[in-house]
Amino acid sequence: MSETRAAWAELLAVLTEAGERFAGEEWMVSDDRDVAEAHRAIAHILQSGLVSHAEFDPERPVWRRIVTPTRKFSGDNGDCVYFEAPIRGDRTYRITGNLAGAVYTAFTVETGGVDGSSTDRTDGVLNDTQIDVADDGSYEILLGGGPRDRNWLGLSADAGRVITRHYFEWASSIAAAEAHVPLTIVNLDPPDGPPPPWDDARVAASIGRVITHVRSKTIDGPHPTLRSAPPDWVGRTPNEFPVPQAPGDFALSAADAHYSLGRWQLGSDEALVVTGRWPECRFASVCAWNRFQQTLDYMNRPVSRNRANTTLEVDGSFRMVVAHADPGVSNWIDTEGRPSGTLFFRFFLPEGDVEPLGTEVVPFAEIGA
Repeated sequence: MSETRAAWAELLAVLTEAGERFAGEEWMVSDDRDVAEAHRAIAHILQSGLVSHAEFDPERPVWRRIVTPTRKFSGDNGDCVYFEAPIRGDRTYRITGNLAGAVYTAFTVETGGVDGSSTDRTDGVLNDTQIDVADDGSYEILLGGGPRDRNWLGLSADAGRVITRHYFEWASSIAAAEAHVPLTIVNLDPPDGPPPPWDDARVAASIGRVITHVRSKTIDGPHPTLRSAPPDWVGRTPNEFPVPQAPGDFALSAADAHYSLGRWQLGSDEALVVTGRWPECRFASVCAWNRFQQTLDYMNRPVSRNRANTTLEVDGSFRMVVAHADPGVSNWIDTEGRPSGTLFFRFFLPEGDVEPLGTEVVPFAEIGA
C-alpha cells in the first residue's frame, strides 16, 4: 500500500474515532443537539486542517484565514479577522499589510505546532502601537533577525506559527464575511529552488498534519474530566464572571488583552442581566459560544456586542440581557434557546484595571422592569 493510502485510511479512522468519542458519552455528549454540534465542530476542525495545515511550509509561508462564519473552533470572534502562517525560529520574515480600518492589529508568535498540533504557548506579541504605520494605513514589519526598536518581533528557536488579529468595531458582525485585510509574508532566507514535486511521501505527510490537527483539537485534547485548573480569568461558577485580567503566555491568547470568561445557566423562564462599563481601551467586546468554543450564529442573530453596537446607560455603563428570546430592551444577547453556554469578554490595551462585571438572574417576564 502507498504511504498516501495508509495516511488517508488513518484520517478516516481518526474521524470515526472522534465521532464516537469526542461526540459521545466520553466527552459528556448525550442529547441530540450536543451530538449534532460535536460533529459540526469536528467538521470545522477538519476544514481548518485541510485549508491551513495540509500544505503548511515555513520556508514558503502563505497566510491562511483561521476562522470564518462557516469555520469556527478554538474560541473565534465575529468582530475579528485572524490569519496564521508557519514559520521557523532560524529564519527572518518580512510582513507587509494595511490596518484596513481595524481598531486593533497585532501579531503573536506561537511555539510548537509545526506538524499540525496545537501550539504550546504565546512567545511574543507586536501590536500596532509598536508599528510605524503610514497615512494610508500600510506598514512593514520583520520577524526574526537582529533586534530593532520598532516594527520587529523576535523569534525563539521553537517558534512554529505566527498569528494575526485584526479587530473591528463593526455595527454588525455580518461584515466579517466580506472583510478584506491586505497581508503578505516573505521568507528573507529562502531555500534554493522550488519545493520537491508532490509525491507519495509528501502527500502522506500533508495528510498526517491534518490527522494531527484533528486529533489535537478533539480526542487528544484536554478530557473534560481530567483538565487542569483553568486560568483565573475563566469562571467556575455559573452566571458569574471573574475580574478581567491579562492571560499571560496562555497558548493562542493575546498577551496585551484582559479576558473574563463565564457561563450562563438559565431556566426556560429566566434571563441573565450583565452590567459593567467599557474601559478606555483599543477594543472591547463580548461574544457567546457553544460548549465546543464556537461562536453562535453571528450572521443572523445578536449573539455578540462591541462598543459600537452597545447602548449605554446615562452614566456610561452598559446593561446586557442574555436570554432565549427578544426581551424588548437594548443589548439583547441571543442564546439560541440554549439553557447554558459561554460568554467571553475581551478588552485590548485597557488603560488601568477593568471594572468587575455584575450579574443577576431574573425572571424573563420582568426584564422590562
